[in-house]
Parts: sequence; structure tokens; C-alpha cells
Amino acid sequence: MPLPAIPRRVKIGDAAAFAGTTPRAIRHYHAIGLLAEPERGSDDRRRYGYDDMIRLLWIRRMADAGISLDDIHAAFQGTTGIEQSLARLEESLASKAAAIEAQRAAVSRLREVGSPLGLLSPLVTGRLRDLPPGALRSADLDTLLVTERIFGPLGAAIQADRFIVLASHSELRAEEDRLTEAEAALDDTMSPDDPRIEDLAAQRCDHETALAAAIEGSGLEEALNVLLDREDEHAGEDEDEARMSVMEAIGKMPYDFSPARVRYEERVIELFHSADQDGDTDPRTC
Repeated sequence: MPLPAIPRRVKIGDAAAFAGTTPRAIRHYHAIGLLAEPERGSDDRRRYGYDDMIRLLWIRRMADAGISLDDIHAAFQGTTGIEQSLARLEESLASKAAAIEAQRAAVSRLREVGSPLGLLSPLVTGRLRDLPPGALRSADLDTLLVTERIFGPLGAAIQADRFIVLASHSELRAEEDRLTEAEAALDDTMSPDDPRIEDLAAQRCDHETALAAAIEGSGLEEALNVLLDREDEHAGEDEDEARMSVMEAIGKMPYDFSPARVRYEERVIELFHSADQDGDTDPRTC
């Protein structure tokens, strides 16, 4: 059986096709001295021989492994620094693999939970996944998302107690909804000195006190203590994510509060601080 025609040299297009790259990439290798310019034919076009193709194939294998072109050049030159470059590359690849695994885990949780709750940390998802359908509202998830961004997974997991209690105490949920609606009415038409602000702030504190009592009586505190004992296990979950101080975060997260709403929030904090000094509040409801 006769062999097909075997060329002694090939054009750049054929060389690129065989190596799994493009003529543009090969020209770049020439430009940076990674691949020597081959001989040209009578038509003044590059012609690539066996040695050129071997070099090109090794270049592609190393590039596919993630090695930079500079480090490939160093490898061909026998430069001693290539080992350090490979060590950095291996570390980088391990970091990327960990990130991909974290993404896979998040997608798996999202599919399993069937709601955006699955995109929060496993610590938060695990505490709330057994709530009945519809018990956890979109606004609740938004709140947990912001809390997790500022305080980390443990902070959001602690805050989850609030939503567990709201889901199981209809009267507390109704009061929460009433207060939320009243707070939304603190718009630019209301003066920060309006006496209704003080009254509403007191109502919010009373509500939070009732929530704290419900949390304490629900047995969730024991689960919280388990979380606190395991804090070190989850301390590194978000270490790759830029963190900021609470005050810095407040200055970067827009809420579009009116002056009246800002004054209301200040009064709630002041009342909580005053009550906390007397030992009457639970920080999980703040």
C-alpha cells in the first residue's frame, strides 16, 4: 500500500493545523524569539521542517499546561529559574482548582436547595434549608447576603436564628411586616424631628426584644453554641474575598435612606445600646 505524499516542508497554515494552533500564534513565537524563523520557499513563504514542528509541538504542550511564554523560552535556554516559575505555576493551578471546586459545590447546593439560598455559605444554607417553602422571603435572603458579605458566614448563620423564629411565629412575622412597612414610610417628606420616629424606634426595640426571647426559648441557642465552637473550621471560607470593616461597609452599601430614616436607625441603635447596658437585649436580633 503506497504511502500518502509526505512533504519535506510545510507552509505555516499546515504547521499551525498540525500543532493545534494558529498562524498568528506562530508568527508571535517568531517575533519573541521562541521559534526560529524557518527557511522560505521560492514564493517567499515560510516552510517548516521536522525540527521546526518538534519545537512547535513542545511549545504548544507547555503553553497548554499553563506555562508562560517567557518561562517556555527560559526552559529552552536551560535557565535555572524555570523551577521557581513551575513552582509558582503549580501553586496558581492549585488555587484555581480549589476555586473551581468551590464553584461546583455552590452549584450543587443551588440545585439541591432550589433557591438562591443555596448560593450562600454552607453554614447558612444548612441552618435554613429545612424551613417550609415560602417561609424565607426574598428580602430575608437579601439581608443574609449583605450580612455574610460584611460579617462572614458565621455572622449570617447567627442572624439566621431570626428568620427561623419569624417562620415559626406568625405574630412576630406580622409585627415584622408592619414595622417594615412603617419604616419604608420614613421618606423625604418626614422631618427627622417628627415625634413618630421616636415612637416607631421604641416599637422596633420592643419587637427585637420579643424576637430575642423567642430565639432563647426555641432551643436555637444550643445550635448557636455549636456554631461558635466550630468557628475556626469556617474562618477561612471567605478569606479570598476582600473584607472591610463594618463602618467602611456601611459607607459603601447604598440604602437611599431619607434623613428621617437615618435618624430612626440612629435612635434604634441608641435604644438598643441603652437596653444592652441593662442586659435586656440579644445581639442576634440587632
